[in-house]
Amino acid sequence: MFCSTIIPTVGRPSLYQAVASVLDQQSSNDADFEVIVVNDSGKTLPFADWQSSERVTLVDTNRHERSVARNTGASIARGKYLHFLDDDDWMAPNALQSFWNLARNNDAGWLYGTSQLVDRQHTALIELHHKLDGNVFLQAMAGEWIPLQASLIQSQLFFAIGGFNPRLSGPEDIDLLRRAALVTDFAKTSDLVAFVVMGEVGSTTDYDSHPLASRWAREKILDSPHVLSRLRQGATSSYWHGRLSRIYLTSAFWNLQNRRPSAAFSRAFTSAGTLFEAGSSLLSGAYWSALTKPYQSETFARGIEAAQGQSASSVKQIL
Repeated sequence: MFCSTIIPTVGRPSLYQAVASVLDQQSSNDADFEVIVVNDSGKTLPFADWQSSERVTLVDTNRHERSVARNTGASIARGKYLHFLDDDDWMAPNALQSFWNLARNNDAGWLYGTSQLVDRQHTALIELHHKLDGNVFLQAMAGEWIPLQASLIQSQLFFAIGGFNPRLSGPEDIDLLRRAALVTDFAKTSDLVAFVVMGEVGSTTDYDSHPLASRWAREKILDSPHVLSRLRQGATSSYWHGRLSRIYLTSAFWNLQNRRPSAAFSRAFTSAGTLFEAGSSLLSGAYWSALTKPYQSETFARGIEAAQGQSASSVKQIL
């Protein structure tokens, strides 16, 4: 089987659209797929016609949050690739075929495509056209985000890196992205593959604990073997040399604030080493800008600029 889409749910009405968007996919016979709905609501889901589909498996967890629900779905999945879709998001038409075409031409462990961000009323916000291929570990550690809903992950890779961390609720998708990027390459299609709902209202994400949890998870990754060499491979410009230095410098400050002096010293020492390795990049303003300023996603910047341009065009047409 090519792909297993896993949808954790707390029983929101939007689940119907999420499941239907997968079942309605048109793909070649070789791109067979299934849907695994993991009911984490703690109660029986109302009956819907998708529950009668031969492609759908429904399993129950008991309010153990998304990471556990997703891992549970993955444990019974039959697909070569795993696709994790939230119950308020949905796949774009022909997305599965786009992924199938992409998978035939490379063996990257993580495949992804263009995503359309929408608000809770399904009004289009921005499109995310990432330009990330191959080793994207440095970009992921710096703060770049690729939506889980617009991604396929090789099943073997998912289990090799330990799946979702059940101790995280909120940044668990970012953590998985970073741990995957440490050990595998990424490949993209420019096709639109997913619609992703944004906004805190109606969300099940704990945004209050998100920054601290994300920082804790990133520190765990920095403790892993081969991290520095993988990061160095991604430092292909003065700007990214600066980002590399900043990752370790900010980590040193965080560990010092949290009374971990040995870790703080180690991170500071590594940051000093990356400064030395930057060489002529030290003469570039891009290096110092990257070192001293928080990360701003170029992907989001392009999406916002395009959305503003479309709005301006619409106004001109009306006038």
